[in-house]
Amino acid sequence: MKLVLFKNEKAVMDALLNGRKVDGRVWLEYNGKGKLVICFDRYKRKPQVRTKDKLIEKLPWGWVKESMQRVKVMGSFPKEQGIAAVLALLDKHHHDAKNAMIDRELRDFC
Repeated sequence: MKLVLFKNEKAVMDALLNGRKVDGRVWLEYNGKGKLVICFDRYKRKPQVRTKDKLIEKLPWGWVKESMQRVKVMGSFPKEQGIAAVLALLDKHHHDAKNAMIDRELRDFC
């Protein structure tokens, strides 16, 4: 019979009894009496918390948002309008997005 030592055994056993998988590391170690025991340590991962993107402006066909590192422009156009109309809408959309960013800069500095 092997003796298995768990660190944070209550949380590990609760997860196992609920049928969930437990990620961690396993190693062999000698206890004080010279017996070889199997030790298990559960990984202590924290969920990533990401701030929400700040909406700069809502556009007719999408939006302009700002994250911590990027400026995001999203546009979605209907297919029924044909390729020429979609290209014209795309140009107008990007022009509106540029104007929204310029307006935001002017508001921030003035």
